[in-house]
Amino acid sequence: MNPTTVADVHDKPDRFATTRWSVVLASAGSQGEEQKAREALNQLCESYWRPVFAFICRHGHSTSDAQDLAQDFFVMVLEGNLLKLADPHRGRFRALLLKSLQNFLRESARTSRARKHGGNVRFISWDDWMAAAPSRLSISPIALESWSPERLFDLRWAATVTEHALRRLREECEAKGRLRVFDALSSCLGAERTDVSYSNIAATLGIEETTVKKLLHRLRQRYRDLLRGEVAETVADPSEIDDEIRHLCAALAAGGA
Repeated sequence: MNPTTVADVHDKPDRFATTRWSVVLASAGSQGEEQKAREALNQLCESYWRPVFAFICRHGHSTSDAQDLAQDFFVMVLEGNLLKLADPHRGRFRALLLKSLQNFLRESARTSRARKHGGNVRFISWDDWMAAAPSRLSISPIALESWSPERLFDLRWAATVTEHALRRLREECEAKGRLRVFDALSSCLGAERTDVSYSNIAATLGIEETTVKKLLHRLRQRYRDLLRGEVAETVADPSEIDDEIRHLCAALAAGGA
């Protein structure tokens, strides 16, 4: 994800008017819409468990303890007052989840949890989580080992957003019978033009270089659109999309191997 290739695309302000996070915010305090809000919140939590898990592990917890703590945290989010705490004027899901997670870990360090992990709520299983495809993005060992939990949280968040967009792009290409094109060009989506070997890709796909350039241009455009859609799911207002993308791009650029 490159700031110069992503954040320069401006869509109509109302394009992402209805997203999971906007549903959560709009439904806060409204009993009639509470179920819809919780479903949207559940989907967001399932999508962004990796940053939460990485944050807890970076605080020194073992894998098994981090799993238990993450499960408890998500149950607290789904059963608790996160909807009421959401501020539509500062409504980035990333920021609110991080703040809630920091408070949760401080509280868990002071008190013993009386109920068993997970309570009576069934969230997504760890087997399902761990079965997810491994990240295609390279994260430097320095970032993994020495960054603060907060910086690592943002890095994992940025990687998750990018992975979601890439996965959707791959699925679209596969549905159109263009999986070979995706496999050949996906690594070039954020690359500078001077770093792309059009001749090698053309030879691999058996097409002209001019065709490769056109395909890559279209793929980049679609990737940007999908990425903006993913980010839109986590902000309160479309006007925040570009700023959030720039923040996540910076996190990825700093944490790349």
